[in-house]
Amino acid sequence: MTKGLTVVCLAVVAFLALPAVSALACAGEQAQPGSVSATSYTRAVECLVNEQRAASGLGALGHDRRLARAARRYAAAMVRQGFFDHVSPQGSTLSQRARSAGWSGSTLGETLGWGAGTLATPAAIVAGWMNSPPHRAILLGRFRKVGLGVASGSPVGMAGAATVTADFGG
Repeated sequence: MTKGLTVVCLAVVAFLALPAVSALACAGEQAQPGSVSATSYTRAVECLVNEQRAASGLGALGHDRRLARAARRYAAAMVRQGFFDHVSPQGSTLSQRARSAGWSGSTLGETLGWGAGTLATPAAIVAGWMNSPPHRAILLGRFRKVGLGVASGSPVGMAGAATVTADFGG
């Protein structure tokens, strides 16, 4: 790990029926994978995360293209290679992936999630994170930036699924 770099990583799999997250509407929050573009899907996730932050009295996270690049690549790799972990089978870590994508900040965090069917919507993914205390702590942490990546499919080959990586930077 790079000196002075803080890294926090957590993963969640959405298998349980979870309550809706959003009190306000985020465009595409109930979208099924493939029914909207990856950009629209990730914008819905970002909107929902920022709603949760606002409800907790926190400022919105800004979008970061470098973190998004790392997150997109990692979500696709998990689906393509059939794994679900913060360290890839080749050994890459969040800090290595973020640095490779051009991130130079001092603090990083990551949450992973995947779901199928109704649990593959942006609302279900964010609800899964918010219902997990460690994931909630990352979403509501002192980060300033976020990059999101979504890949159609799951690490276990389920159809109608989405795999989401959220990389946070401070």
